[in-house]
Amino acid sequence: MFRTEKPWLAVYESGNVDPETQIFEGSLYDLFIRAAEEHRGRTALSFYGTTFEFERLQALVEKMAASLAAAGVSKGDRVALMLPNCPQYVISFFATVKLGAIVTQINPMYVEREIEHILNDSGAETIVVYADAYERVKSVLPDTNLKTVVAVSFGDEPEGLDAGHRSFGDFLSTDVDPAAEVEIDPALDVAALQYTGGTTGVSKGAMLTHRNLVANLQQTIDVFVRNPEQFTGHRIVGALPFFHIYGLTCVMLFGIKLGAEQILLPRFDIEEVLAVFERDRPMMFSGVPTMYMALLASGEDLRKHHLHDVKIFNSGGSALPVNLKRSFEERAGKPLFEGYGLSEASPVTHNNPPFLGQGREGSIGIPIPLTDARIVDVETGEREMPVGESGELIIKGPQVMKGYLNMPGETATALKDGWLHTGDVAKMDEDGYFYIVDRKKDMIVASGYNVYPREVEEVLFEHPDVAEAVAVGIPDEYRGETVKAYVVKRSGALTTEEEIAVFCADHLAPYKAPKVVEFREELPKSAVGKLLRRVLVEEERAKMASGD
Repeated sequence: MFRTEKPWLAVYESGNVDPETQIFEGSLYDLFIRAAEEHRGRTALSFYGTTFEFERLQALVEKMAASLAAAGVSKGDRVALMLPNCPQYVISFFATVKLGAIVTQINPMYVEREIEHILNDSGAETIVVYADAYERVKSVLPDTNLKTVVAVSFGDEPEGLDAGHRSFGDFLSTDVDPAAEVEIDPALDVAALQYTGGTTGVSKGAMLTHRNLVANLQQTIDVFVRNPEQFTGHRIVGALPFFHIYGLTCVMLFGIKLGAEQILLPRFDIEEVLAVFERDRPMMFSGVPTMYMALLASGEDLRKHHLHDVKIFNSGGSALPVNLKRSFEERAGKPLFEGYGLSEASPVTHNNPPFLGQGREGSIGIPIPLTDARIVDVETGEREMPVGESGELIIKGPQVMKGYLNMPGETATALKDGWLHTGDVAKMDEDGYFYIVDRKKDMIVASGYNVYPREVEEVLFEHPDVAEAVAVGIPDEYRGETVKAYVVKRSGALTTEEEIAVFCADHLAPYKAPKVVEFREELPKSAVGKLLRRVLVEEERAKMASGD
């Protein structure tokens, strides 16, 4: 079915890097215990002035596991975590996997409908929830299987809890026997349910095994770390939400494994982040493109805040516009490396390898160690496309999920002969670098021509007055669909919607150029900062239906 050539192997050879990797043969809790022993005496977490050394963190994890076990949690049970980045998240995560239970990730910004769906789909009977989201959980509780509710606050003990519901501190202080050892098969036992966000329809729970996550952690380390001692005892920024798979693997697990101090931030606040860069001099920052947009839009001198001292800036979660990459690198004085992944792959599958010193513009990079990738025809997914031609990106590797919970049909569509069909349209160059063209479902068909929003957005970002932009397809009686651009202007910019449209018309074929441009104060984003094109599409459909 597929060619055997892997041109990206030459890239690894040129950097004197082994494209294979040795995966730790154990569970996530085994990995945690080994890290705690190796890094004993070092700081694991820092949260607004409070530090947690590895031995203290281990003791709290074991205490939390004992309390969960006493509350009835056993192997295979689902424990929902609905928390921002905080020490309680890390403690609850490792306590859950120690018991062989399954972490069910819930965004603390979700509304009742979304919370109820995930709780019922997963069958979770236990939830550890941020106090600010407690009322939302309480309102759906009668329609779920929840039996144990633990509330987390960052200051005083949470107030107004219903009878039987407990604060995190109270739950942790319960005098109970240590949890019994549980046998875990890393390749078969699910560690986390990662619900896919930013898609239309019902969200799906990707079942990620212990081996999926342990493997992807090691694969990511092999790409970014030539010498593990570079990170040990140094700092990284924990601004990416851990309830998002990118933050979980590439920050939280990454920091634990390497013994780096994680500076936890419960939300991305530009002043707090700049203060962390200046005060703590972190080694690494992983973010999504909108975080880098915010750093540029702050108007601050990024070198004054010591961003040039950061060893690695990494971008993922959504496409990195080329002009944003160039602007950030010029202002910060350091390269910005783009990668690619998805929930179903734990998440990383590609990255521009820092060992070469500079990423390739517009490219998500090469497959990470132990990962194979192919471009196949969009219609059947069975014919491999020639180098340089677009098709669907498919992935194979140890990080690929077990399947979707309760969705055998969806699983069969996504996983075929061990290959994960991503739904992303991409192409590969002759050197083995991959380029995302767009999502299959986001493609706009205007007058019979295929238009990929990313191509339009790249042009929009070249305009000096554009801070953020999204292109979508809107219904058009003549063309079927036409392109509309939503734009957030840079502070103080005086450009007009007409000027933006003319700029695009000068840089794109007529059928690709936006026929409509609308300025917005802000664009809809997910909790991790990904621009939500689908929300704008739904707005346009609602307008059409109402006749506005």
